[in-house]
Amino acid sequence: MLASSTSISSSGTWALSYHPLNVGIQTERGCTESTPKSLPSLSTPDNSSLQTASVSPVEKAPLPWYRASYFHVLIALFLGIVVGHFFPRQAQSLKPLADVFSKLLRLMIAPTIFCTVVHGIGSMGDMRRLGKTGLRALLYFEIVSTLALVIGLVVVNLVKPGVGLDFDVRSLDRAVSQDLLSKAHAGGHGSFLLNIIPSSFLGAFASGELTQVLFVSILTALSISMLPGGGQAILHVIESGGKLCMSMMGLIVKLAPLGAFGAMGYTIGHFGVSSLGKLALLMLCFYVTAVLFVGLILGGILRWAGGSLPQYLAYIKEEILLVLGTCSSETALPSMMRKLEKLGCSKATVGLVIPTGFSFNLDGTNIYLTMAVLFLAQATNTPLDLSQQVGLLLASLITSKGSAAVVGAGFITLAATVQTVPSIPIESLAILVGVDRFMGEGRAITNLIGNGIATLAISHWEGELAKETLRQNLRSHTS
Repeated sequence: MLASSTSISSSGTWALSYHPLNVGIQTERGCTESTPKSLPSLSTPDNSSLQTASVSPVEKAPLPWYRASYFHVLIALFLGIVVGHFFPRQAQSLKPLADVFSKLLRLMIAPTIFCTVVHGIGSMGDMRRLGKTGLRALLYFEIVSTLALVIGLVVVNLVKPGVGLDFDVRSLDRAVSQDLLSKAHAGGHGSFLLNIIPSSFLGAFASGELTQVLFVSILTALSISMLPGGGQAILHVIESGGKLCMSMMGLIVKLAPLGAFGAMGYTIGHFGVSSLGKLALLMLCFYVTAVLFVGLILGGILRWAGGSLPQYLAYIKEEILLVLGTCSSETALPSMMRKLEKLGCSKATVGLVIPTGFSFNLDGTNIYLTMAVLFLAQATNTPLDLSQQVGLLLASLITSKGSAAVVGAGFITLAATVQTVPSIPIESLAILVGVDRFMGEGRAITNLIGNGIATLAISHWEGELAKETLRQNLRSHTS
C-alpha cells in the first residue's frame, strides 16, 4: 500500500514566510515541513496486525536566496539610489510609492496590535500575573529608554558634530518646520496623559495613536477576563481576527520592495547625495552609538537571559534586512513574534511585550532624539547648559512615547522634542530633513532588536524561559 504526504507547494511569493496562517512546521532555515503521518494497521488473513512504519517528514527545498524577501528589498534600495542619482527629476515622482506603502502599513498596525494585546492578556488568565508582567515590562522599558537617551547625550557632547557648521536659520525653509510642528501638535505630545484616552472606542483606530490603541486593548482585555468563563468565546473570535490581520499584513509586506524603491529614489533625487556632506559626522555618531548600545547594553541584557548576541542577530537577520529596506519595524511584526515564540517565550508574553514596546521601548528613536536636538543646538550656536540638557532628557522620555516605528514618525517626534527647548530655533529642523531617511533605518533596526531582547528578558524574568533553554534554541536555529 502506498501513502502520500501533503506538502506545501514551493510556488508562491517571497512573503509567504511571513504568512501567519502557514500551518506547516517552520524549520530553522525558513522552509516548511509536512506533518508526519502514520499508516493505518493492515490486517492479515489470520487476523494478526502488521506494524506499519510512519512516513518520515518530507522537507521542502530551501527557499533560494534570490527569492528571499530581504534580497528583493535590498535590490529595490539599490535601484532607488541609482535612479535618484542619475534621474533626480523623474525620481521625485516616485514618492507616491513610498506613501502608499506607509499608509497601508498604518492601516493594519492598530487592528493587529489590538488583537495581539487583547489575546495575549486574555490568555494569561491570572490577573495578578498580568499585573506583575506588565509592571516589569514598563520598568524595563523606562530603564533601557533612559540609558539610550543618556548615551545619546554623552556622545553628542563629546564628539560635538554640530560645532563649526554655523547654519543661518534665516536661510532655512520655515514651512518645513511649521508643517512638522502641526503634525506634532496633532499627536498631542504636550498633553501626553490626556491624549492616552481616545475620544471614542473607534477613535483610537482612526487616529492611529498607538498609546490610545494600547489603552483600548488593555481595557478590553481586562473586561473580557471578568466575563463568565473568562470570555473564552470572545477570545477565540479575537484570535481569529488577529490571524486575519496578520494575513493582511503579509499581503502588504509583498509591496515592500516598491515602497523601498520609491522612498530611496525620492530621497536621493530630491535632496541629492551632496546633502549628506555636512551632516556625515552626525550620521556616523548616530550609527556608532546605536551599534555600541546594541553591543554593550542590549548584548549584556541578552547574556543575562542566557543568549548570545551574535546568534540572536543571525536568527533575526531576515527581519533586520527587511526593516533596513522598508524603514519600518512593523513589517517584521508577524515573523518576529513567531520566532520569539519558537525560542521559548510564551504567546501571552510575546503578545503583551512586543506591541507595548512599539510605544514605550523605542531605543533607536531615543538615541536619535537627544543626539539630533543637541546637534541642532550646536549647529545654530545655541548653547545648552546642564540643567537644560536634563530638562531635554525628561521631555524626551515623554515625547518618545507612542511614536510608531514607521517612516516619518521619528522626525515628527523630534519636532515635538525641539519645541520643549525654546532657545533652539524651530526653523533648524529643516537642517535634518535631507538625512532623516538615512538615519531612519538605524532607528527602526535598533527598535526591532531592542524589542526582541526585551521580550526574551521579560520571559526570563518571569521564569518561563530558562537560560539553557534559550541557549539551546538559539544554537539549534542558527547552526
